Amino acid sequence: MKAGRFEKVTLEQFEHDWLKQFPKDQERVKEIYDGIALPKRATKGSAGYDFIIPRDLVLGPKETVLIPTGIRAKIEDGYVLVLFPRSSLGFRYRMQLDNTAGIIDADYYEADNQGHIMCKITNDSQTDKVMELKAGQGFVQGIFLQFGTTEDDDVQTQRTGGFGSTDGK
Repeated sequence: MKAGRFEKVTLEQFEHDWLKQFPKDQERVKEIYDGIALPKRATKGSAGYDFIIPRDLVLGPKETVLIPTGIRAKIEDGYVLVLFPRSSLGFRYRMQLDNTAGIIDADYYEADNQGHIMCKITNDSQTDKVMELKAGQGFVQGIFLQFGTTEDDDVQTQRTGGFGSTDGK
């Protein structure tokens, strides 16, 4: 049963989002974009698709950063993509997603930002460990999950934006 597929956002969208977070990468942004690989499962028994870090990153204890992944997901109706930290990084550094688990809805694909998946992570180390991630290393994993709706659900509203765009609708 296929639940979706991954694609890269355009270079222009990636550059826009990346340089907001990492303005010093102006000269390297195309090289960083070209190095982005689509998420993959590590083994045939893996549930999670590993998202890679686009470039080397060092996060000290209690530091937080927003990572534009360069990835979007075309998700089949009745599914959602849920993002979690890679287990090994959680154990070593208490790396956390700042929203605990990222929920990527199927209609996010059509958002104004091309459905660009971004992950805000924190090194929540309690032992002053510095977290060093290397370009190409998996840092979060996404799992496609099926979901249901209530019998009386008749929502017709469409998404236009990203984070918080469905508040109050």
